[in-house]
Amino acid sequence: MAPLRQGSLPLHRQAELAIRELTTDPQYARGALLPDELTLANRLGVSRGTVRAALARLVSEQWLERKAGVGTRVAVRSAESAMGAWRSFSREMSRQGIHVRMFRLSLKEVVAGDEIAEALRIAPGARIQRLDRVRGWGDTPVLRSRSWFHPRVRFNSDEKFERPLYDIVADASGLTAERAREGFHAEAASAILAKDLRVKSGSPLLLRRHTVFDVRGGPFEFAEVHYVSSRFTLTIDLKREMP
Repeated sequence: MAPLRQGSLPLHRQAELAIRELTTDPQYARGALLPDELTLANRLGVSRGTVRAALARLVSEQWLERKAGVGTRVAVRSAESAMGAWRSFSREMSRQGIHVRMFRLSLKEVVAGDEIAEALRIAPGARIQRLDRVRGWGDTPVLRSRSWFHPRVRFNSDEKFERPLYDIVADASGLTAERAREGFHAEAASAILAKDLRVKSGSPLLLRRHTVFDVRGGPFEFAEVHYVSSRFTLTIDLKREMP
């Protein structure tokens, strides 16, 4: 790990990326404890508070897990995509050694319909950005995501979306994804979806609809994600609340 330098990204974001890179080291991937906050701060040449903020974000993403009196290590996750991975599909797949490929990318300005406007708490007819992405691995598309964004979020027209989406949102608009409201449905592939996902029209798809909220509770993304159910498994981790 090399000392960080002032640049276009805030130091806490640079620290987060550096720690994320550190976790790819085999010893940490196998469960070894990461260096403590002070050691990381000294290596990166930043304050302990900066490192703490970076670690807190990685813990909130379930990339790391911390236990009082023990330390910090890479979180143990299931083999398929878990619900906590809504923040970054590509990052979750990368942890499993799968390189996510972009088959189609489209960013355009559209008019918000009634359903989208209600989800984003804006007036119907407002002009917003819509992002379409078809992704998968190898030569096989696995999902198509279509996201509508609150006017507070504006992407540059030349954005390549090669980094996790919510990192880009945070850097572009200052909004941090805090939670998501999810809903699941079964749906037959339309002609357009069938073409994008290379399946037969009418094939069964899993539709996942979610609204993402920032730390103040304001919605900033409404998305519909269609998965080819035969190519992808979505798991849900549930934890019982103790009385």
